[in-house]
Amino acid sequence: MTRGILIVGNEAPALTALAAEARGRVAFFASATLPNRFGGRPVEAPSPDARPADGRPADGLLEWNPASSISARSLVIGARNRLGKIDEALLVCSPIAVRRRADELVPAEIDAVVDDLVKGWFLLTRELALEFRARGSGTLAFVLSEGGLGGGKDDAADLVGASVAASFRALAQGMLSSSFKEPWRSLAFSSEEAGEDASFAAFVFRILDEGGKRESARWHKFGKGGLFGLR
Repeated sequence: MTRGILIVGNEAPALTALAAEARGRVAFFASATLPNRFGGRPVEAPSPDARPADGRPADGLLEWNPASSISARSLVIGARNRLGKIDEALLVCSPIAVRRRADELVPAEIDAVVDDLVKGWFLLTRELALEFRARGSGTLAFVLSEGGLGGGKDDAADLVGASVAASFRALAQGMLSSSFKEPWRSLAFSSEEAGEDASFAAFVFRILDEGGKRESARWHKFGKGGLFGLR
């Protein structure tokens, strides 16, 4: 039976690496990508249909307005319709370091942070929890990649990235604590390693591939030097 994989995240190397891992397991998956509204180096968006067998156009890329609860519901319905079912949903947060003083941030940027990288995750988590509870199975994976948050000792403090990471981590931890008795499983993954996105993605999917409830409701931390640990 086809494995239905949904990958949602902000534009970053970790998202691209996870998409590449998914391509090695299924011919088709669904995804939604949030562009980086703070600028920076563009990252190749994941192609959810990299190996079409019949020449059809790529149709697994879904639209998502993270500030909208209706859009979150539409994203889940759209993914289910295109995949047949959602077996695994990966929420991929790669916080963006913005090293500016608080007085240098503009209101539009603050709105973007809250809508894209805080509120959006809560709304989508709710919809996926409803989806998996109704179905009685599924996997919700929170993936936090903090490799881009490092800076030099003379750099300005990062108000944005650190706040986003803390919010996402708290959401994931809350779900791990509250859903361990659910018929579906929730997992969380984290990495602080810069430039190790491919290895981190392989680590994530290796644990997802194992299936079952043994690794559910736990943090899985990607360690230094390619060593893997659990937290």
